[in-house]
Amino acid sequence: MFPVSTFAGQTVAVFGLARTGIAAALALQAGGAEVLAWDDGEAGRARALEAGIAPRDPASAGWSGIAALVMSPGVPVYGPKAHPLALAAQAAGVPVIGDVELFARQLATLDPSARPTVVGITGTNGKSTTTALIAHVLTACGRDVRLGGNIGTGILSLGPPRPGAVYVLELSSYQLDLTTALHCDVAIQLNLTPDHLERHGTMERYAEAKRAIFANQTGADTAVIGVDDDWGEALATRFLAGGGRAVVPVSSGQALSRGVFAIGSMLWDSADGNPVEAMDLASCQALPGPHNGQNAAAAWAAARALGLPREAVAAAIASFPGLKHRLQKVAEAGGIAFFNDSKATNADAAAQALGAFPSLRWIVGGQPKSGGIDALAPLFDRVTKAYLIGEAAPAFAATLAGRVEHQLCGTMEAAVAAATADARAAVAATDRAERIVLSPACASFDQYADFEARGDHFITLVQDILNHGGGEASGKVGV
Repeated sequence: MFPVSTFAGQTVAVFGLARTGIAAALALQAGGAEVLAWDDGEAGRARALEAGIAPRDPASAGWSGIAALVMSPGVPVYGPKAHPLALAAQAAGVPVIGDVELFARQLATLDPSARPTVVGITGTNGKSTTTALIAHVLTACGRDVRLGGNIGTGILSLGPPRPGAVYVLELSSYQLDLTTALHCDVAIQLNLTPDHLERHGTMERYAEAKRAIFANQTGADTAVIGVDDDWGEALATRFLAGGGRAVVPVSSGQALSRGVFAIGSMLWDSADGNPVEAMDLASCQALPGPHNGQNAAAAWAAARALGLPREAVAAAIASFPGLKHRLQKVAEAGGIAFFNDSKATNADAAAQALGAFPSLRWIVGGQPKSGGIDALAPLFDRVTKAYLIGEAAPAFAATLAGRVEHQLCGTMEAAVAAATADARAAVAATDRAERIVLSPACASFDQYADFEARGDHFITLVQDILNHGGGEASGKVGV
């Protein structure tokens, strides 16, 4: 646990009692605060009781004695869907913050000599892979690493701070929306494309939330910024012109006069203006596709900013085992390779999977997001056949009609069975390798609790087919 003493002797409300909220309540209690913890759902209140937290509704206590409201990052705090509790707190002048803010305020109380290092990673796509990759590189180089935030372990469930530790944190726009005190020694923005606009309203507001990762940096800190989109390019230009910190642009596909970039399979380091070959990414089996060039470039830039030697960083990147649910190679048998890319919850993320392979059988669908898969049309020629699942299936069928052979499967079971049967027939007929890729381009909430549950179900189905033989394929075929 990461105890938070900055509210010692004060009353703090905590709303949303899933993993993040319970960790925040326990951290505040450990630091001497009185906690009013609440959740609208009975299941959340039951989880709190199991954790030793007695639920108490802050709305019934009045706001005059409450120092802050800690909201779960998934709960809207502004806009048309803002939660009434957040609106009530704001009306009463009570700060609405998140678990990242509690973490940041606690670090700010430490003597600089005792403060650990913080590496923060944000962006629309690639956050989890880059976060896990940086943590892997630092660990391989002997650093004391705490990995968490929006990936894996909640930030306040990590170990307490100590000198020499490095917190490597994936940070979503929701989390960054609720912090003003965060100070990252190395702050990374990978890319910015439309996402979560139902929450933020506009791209400008979304970009503003992401920029909070850089807000408190000083001249001793480093900003690593992906410049392959207009938002990132403009931000890097602004920071380079303004000074005040080291700025390292990163790219996949374009050579940079200064920065770190991937061209083809080669990673180049031109941070000092003199480009040198850093490593050949072809050796990185867990980082397929051009998009991972940007992820590797960002990890390289972060590791070098922390003083790690080139040879050790290259060896560590090459040994990265990959991230579950992000182009994870699940199995290969009988000439068929299966890939789990369940974390691809929007079209831009799915584009990275489609671009990674010359041909594939694509399992796609779920709870659709704005724009659907229209933006993926330039990559449709790579899709041998699409297998459509979830709420989005009828709309996606209309998009693919006349362009890509497709099958309305409805469920993951039917899709995996159909794709496997088709792939086996193709291997038998042509003796060419086949790839089956789950890359949904959708949220998971129509059929699953989260993208992890969706990916785990895919893995289970693949393992069952390979171990015991597949079920019968079903569904309506179209083209």
